[in-house]
Amino acid sequence: MENKEKKPWPTKLAMEQVYERNLWGGNKADFYSGEGSHRPEIVNPYIAAVTAFLTSFEPPLTVCDLGCGDFNVGKELVTHTKKYIAVDIVPSLIARNKEMFKAANLEFQCLDIAVADLPSGDCAILRQVLQHLSNTEVQSIVNKLAAFKYVILTEHIPKGAFVPNKDIISGQGNRLKVQSGVNLLSPPFNFKVQEETQLSAVVLDDGKGIIVTTLLQL
Repeated sequence: MENKEKKPWPTKLAMEQVYERNLWGGNKADFYSGEGSHRPEIVNPYIAAVTAFLTSFEPPLTVCDLGCGDFNVGKELVTHTKKYIAVDIVPSLIARNKEMFKAANLEFQCLDIAVADLPSGDCAILRQVLQHLSNTEVQSIVNKLAAFKYVILTEHIPKGAFVPNKDIISGQGNRLKVQSGVNLLSPPFNFKVQEETQLSAVVLDDGKGIIVTTLLQL
């Protein structure tokens, strides 16, 4: 019988290509997770809002950053947590992050969050991650989020009314190209939460929608 090797998930290959070819910008000398991780007008309000949330807890929370990217944002949050577990699907990116960012309470893991068991923690962070994934993969992740007390979700959505959760093929793009965006509380996901609170919203000056960060209490 022919021995067939198990092929990697297409999403993993797509995300590796994003960084290898600098499809989100940056230079070839380093990994770059796009303007959403580097533009001050996007990053600063997010860091301020999430820091205010995290520092309201005593003792601090254990946070799982699911899709940590180049860690330009996550590095600002580590000090406000009991433990910070940063996860990404790209092995070379995680290897680079381990070398660059070190703290006693910081841990990096290379996982496909749509397939693998998630690390345990109090709060999951998903910052502009689900917007790149198909509905099938989003649903797989949503099924695991009930294990957390809090979810901090950031999504790039169209400005004004739109039909949420139009399906896409996982990759570098998002649902803006089909005038849609992720809303976990809407069909087909219908994620059940106790409370929903908007932490921040940045209207992009190029007319390409809004980046909204929402706290979901489970």
